[in-house]
Amino acid sequence: QVQLVESGGGLVQPGGSLRLSCAASGSILRFNAMGWYRQVPGKQRELVAAITSGGSTNYADSVKGRFTISRDNAKNTVYLQMNSLKPEDTAVYYCNARTGSFSAWGQGTQVTVSS
Repeated sequence: QVQLVESGGGLVQPGGSLRLSCAASGSILRFNAMGWYRQVPGKQRELVAAITSGGSTNYADSVKGRFTISRDNAKNTVYLQMNSLKPEDTAVYYCNARTGSFSAWGQGTQVTVSS
C-alpha cells in the first residue's frame, strides 16, 4: 500500500507557473511508473505526464514544451513543473503510482488558470 499526497495547486493567471508535488509514503522506486493525470467535471481523467523508474518520460501533446515531470527518489517525491499555463489547463490534478496491476491515486489538487 502507498499513500500519495499532492500539493502545490492554486489559482494562477494565464502565462504563469506552478509546481505540483506528490509525496509518497515510502520508496517510489518500487513502482514502474509515476504519473500526473487531470480531470475536469464531465470528462474522463487524462494522462498529463508520466515518468518511469528508469527516468523515461512521456507527455500529453497538449502540455509538451510547457510541463516537465521529474522525480526525487531520495525524497520519494514526484514533481510537475507547469509553465505557460493556459485556462484550459484548469482541472483537478491527480498523482498516480503503478506497477503491474497495482495502481494508487492521491486525493487531487485543484489548479485554476484564470485572470
